[in-house]
Amino acid sequence: MIEDSAIKAPKSPFAMRENEIKVFDGKDGYASIDQVVFKIDMGYINELHFQILEIINDFEFITSRQIYQMLNYKGIEVKSQDKLNKKLEDMIKSKIITRYYFSSDEGKGIYRIYCLDKIGKYLLNSRGIKTTWQPTDNTKPVYMLKRRLAGNQVIIAYMQKVAAYKGFTLNPMMYAKRQNTRFQPSGGQVTVVKDDIKVDFIFEVVRRNPGWEEKFMEKMKLYEEFYANYQAKDCGFDKRPQLVLIAEDDEHLIELFKNVKRINVELKGIELYFSTDLRQLESEIDKTIIVFKQDPTTGRYSMEMGPVSFLESK
Repeated sequence: MIEDSAIKAPKSPFAMRENEIKVFDGKDGYASIDQVVFKIDMGYINELHFQILEIINDFEFITSRQIYQMLNYKGIEVKSQDKLNKKLEDMIKSKIITRYYFSSDEGKGIYRIYCLDKIGKYLLNSRGIKTTWQPTDNTKPVYMLKRRLAGNQVIIAYMQKVAAYKGFTLNPMMYAKRQNTRFQPSGGQVTVVKDDIKVDFIFEVVRRNPGWEEKFMEKMKLYEEFYANYQAKDCGFDKRPQLVLIAEDDEHLIELFKNVKRINVELKGIELYFSTDLRQLESEIDKTIIVFKQDPTTGRYSMEMGPVSFLESK
């Protein structure tokens, strides 16, 4: 597998493309649970397949590279990415999981997206593993899948590279009290602990899908309300979590900042952080955080790197 530091992509693979669609790349037709049970009894489907299944369940939608990274992080030996891809193909043929890819005006996407299929849910239930998956989850549009994949990349980067990393939550729940509205950060949550001090980072991943600006501003108003009315232990947070907006690229990052200023959103008790997809490939996560500082003389804002001590490297 190519290390993050060796990737020199000019554009994030999880950025939106023109006229992009999701294409089914799984198995058509019917697969019998009896056939799958037979394969398990004969050892054709083994514990490694179940470990892969649990990772896919944990992340909902995930690339094969991200699965490989998670297996390595867990200390589960897989000899190569090709060996993993063979396992994934076996699971697709048995309808344990399924697969999609993206196609756009730029051509066919270079990676595949894996998610559960119906027999995978049966197997997880048989082991008492919680899963909320249902068949309609696989009908989600391109931008929602890309938000999840970009969020996965952030979570895995923090997991691998941050010394104080403690754990993650894929779908934390937050609450805007005045509007009586529950909402979720689209990129998940990472918890770090340093010197017995706990900090929760929540990630809002934004994509350039049609109408994104209006939806983004609505979401920021929910965050504003959450922070304005926050009390200790709200939504399980010991203190106000740190919000990080994840953009597709630097140009998009600036667009996010301008939208935040346009609607005059103020997040009580925190400084708003920004980052981008490709910044997660850096070896030092504490240097991937961007803040906007205002010049007291000119009133103009500039982007600055905001080293964060809690995100120091391993």
